[in-house]
Amino acid sequence: MGITAKEVNELRKKTGAGMMDCKKALQESDGNVESAIDFLRKKGQKIAAKRGDRDATEGLVIAKSTEDGSAGFLMCLNCETDFVAKNNDFSNLANTILDLAISSNVSTKDELLQLSFSDSFNVGEKITEQSGVIGEKIEISSYEKITAVRVISYNHPGNQIASLVGLTVDAEDEGKQVAMQVAAMNPIALDQSSVSQDVIDREMEVGKELAIQEGKPAEMAEKIAKGRLNKFFKETTLLNQAFIRDNKKSVQQFLKDTNPDLTVTDFKRYSLSI
Repeated sequence: MGITAKEVNELRKKTGAGMMDCKKALQESDGNVESAIDFLRKKGQKIAAKRGDRDATEGLVIAKSTEDGSAGFLMCLNCETDFVAKNNDFSNLANTILDLAISSNVSTKDELLQLSFSDSFNVGEKITEQSGVIGEKIEISSYEKITAVRVISYNHPGNQIASLVGLTVDAEDEGKQVAMQVAAMNPIALDQSSVSQDVIDREMEVGKELAIQEGKPAEMAEKIAKGRLNKFFKETTLLNQAFIRDNKKSVQQFLKDTNPDLTVTDFKRYSLSI
């Protein structure tokens, strides 16, 4: 049967699928809209199943804050190739999903996947459908949300790395600099009190073993390991790191010099490569 442009456009509005995919779905379904929607779903699931064991290591990492700055959201949408990651349609899909997450204020990836994307698809189903359209495995590998008095989001050029920083005071410029620090220096925790005991125990054990290998007396190994642990805290915890724009100060000192009440309450970072 003949499929009209109006019918194709209506299906496209319902599903968000491409024009040619909608036309084919309607042709395969003899113009039945519900059957066409099922066709698009099945096509996406078929492609997704075939490519389920592929590595989706390319994609986009995007961070955004709410208009009032009280919450920040970070998401990574993955695909298989750089070619797809740089496509405007893929970028639009990633931004649309994250905007939906923000407007719905969801806290977890599972909640995000269940959100309604259109009249016909939830977000999870839309991702599966787009796997069929694009022909690559697509998935959300990371989703984070933080709240604070002020949340600053930072997207490194190229959208391969993004970060969020929660502040105790509304300080956009300073927050942006710290968010860039997070993106560049990849801290493992906010401060030493935020480092897990497993990590501390491992660093102490490695520090003692290195000291013994260097010929230091066993009774000194503990003291040497503690010194190395303090250096580890300074290098890997955000507030203790040297501030990248003035390495004579720690990040904490930089913030306190700006405003005694200003500090970081939380941060998130995601990178496609690190």
